[in-house]
Amino acid sequence: KRNRVFSRQVSETGVPLVYVNNVGIQNNGKTVYTFDGCSTVYNGSGEIIDYCRPFSEELKVVDMDLDGRCMGQHPVEVPDDRGIDSIYKSLNYGIAKFLHSTGIQKVVIGVSGGIDSAVSACLYNKVLDPEQVLLVNMPSIYNSQTTKDLSARLAHNLGCLYTIMPIQEVFEYTVKQIGETPILNLKDGSRFNLTVSSFVKENIQARDRSARILAGTAAAFGGGFTCNANKSEMTVGYATLYGDLAGFLAALADLWKHQVYELAEYLNEKIYCREVIPREMIDLVPSAELSFEQDIEQGKGDPLVYPYHDYLFRAFMEHWDRSTPEEILNWYSENCLEEKIGCRAGLVKQLFPGPAEFIEDLERWWKLYLGMGVAKRIQAPPVLAVSRRAYGFD
Repeated sequence: KRNRVFSRQVSETGVPLVYVNNVGIQNNGKTVYTFDGCSTVYNGSGEIIDYCRPFSEELKVVDMDLDGRCMGQHPVEVPDDRGIDSIYKSLNYGIAKFLHSTGIQKVVIGVSGGIDSAVSACLYNKVLDPEQVLLVNMPSIYNSQTTKDLSARLAHNLGCLYTIMPIQEVFEYTVKQIGETPILNLKDGSRFNLTVSSFVKENIQARDRSARILAGTAAAFGGGFTCNANKSEMTVGYATLYGDLAGFLAALADLWKHQVYELAEYLNEKIYCREVIPREMIDLVPSAELSFEQDIEQGKGDPLVYPYHDYLFRAFMEHWDRSTPEEILNWYSENCLEEKIGCRAGLVKQLFPGPAEFIEDLERWWKLYLGMGVAKRIQAPPVLAVSRRAYGFD
């Protein structure tokens, strides 16, 4: 975008332009922005005749004609920064700079056998020495042998530190303690017990993993622990407060789920040049594995259908003109919703038998986006920004 803007301005004035930009990160207290530098020289026609490499400090000397128009120098092609390769460079650079600025030299990552934690592990493993990265698998009775095995394979492929810390015993104790400890009403002396619902049990597991095991392990290891939440989860608060939403940095929280998958493929093919993230992880149905209703062995997973909800949520918050429920309903009734939000053609009819089901789904996620999702985002770790609109502060 900057090249389009500057090229247009230069071509209108006929005066060459030298654009000098910083490299580094800016942390405004909630969002961490990376600056790629890419200082650029434009000739009098608005053509780029030289530039500095992204995310690198460089001293360059450029010869210019006496008239300043530089018309004798040939234009050069600049890298297209819209691909997954540029996103990787930004994440790699931002993580490294943030760790250096905070003094964090060791990292603990909870690995579940899912794609988000796998990608997170690969990113940090490229910035730090493998012996400074500790992967922790924390199974309960709801975790399949498949995901447990995949976590171990990932750690083996990366060559970093690995441990298994089961949570079932402590999880059951917490449920028993909350459900069987009487609550005293001091006004009339009556007593009652709290009911621990299946939903509350799911959250207890997530908090036990993060607030107890990962936080304690990170302190003992002498480092910090990561937040592996993605942008889809952050949008509607599909993450447990003080649980998987905790951590010192949310490096993936400006990536939609489909971008996380794309990054996983890129890490295997271009960065590690081998299958570090097992193929089964990429093909596996995304699941939190917090109950038998999320049994991946039976193909059960998250309530989010990422090939659709990624694009719906992106329309909520990332489009230049943010979409409203009214606009989305109009597009649905006019059979152009998929075209407008950019998801696969035919997907909406496949997911929703009729308008009632479509509206119920839309209302559910819109209310969470503007409701509990807001409360959770306020308390979330800083987000590493890679898009034009990340959560946090501008």
